[in-house]
Amino acid sequence: MDITIHTSFLPHADPDASLVFYRDTLGFEVRSDVGHGKMRWITVGPAGQPGTSILLAPPAADPGITDDERRVIAEMMAKGTYGWILLASRSLDATFEKLRAGGAEVVQEPTDQPYGIRDCAFRDPAGNMVRIQEIH
Repeated sequence: MDITIHTSFLPHADPDASLVFYRDTLGFEVRSDVGHGKMRWITVGPAGQPGTSILLAPPAADPGITDDERRVIAEMMAKGTYGWILLASRSLDATFEKLRAGGAEVVQEPTDQPYGIRDCAFRDPAGNMVRIQEIH
């Protein structure tokens, strides 16, 4: 079987703020941007990796979601517990400094974890946890 991860989903609360974070701060390419206003679906991904993308989408656009579910999603996003992603960098300290200089909300500075990895963490404009671990 030949299966890859093509696209992961993260919610956005403000598509323009998310675009600035993923494009300008992280340096991802914008692969598509469809819709208008807050009802935009933006696909971004790392340069040179066209087969790997993140879809930034309005979290409650699905017509099958109830008003109670929309409320819970909004509450979870506000707390930063709804979405998260794990990225990797060969230069964790430089990546961390670039993100901090770009105004990203720091959750954890680069740290050697007891389970053998070195990582850091930020929140994107929607509150999603963005963890970045160092790879060798």
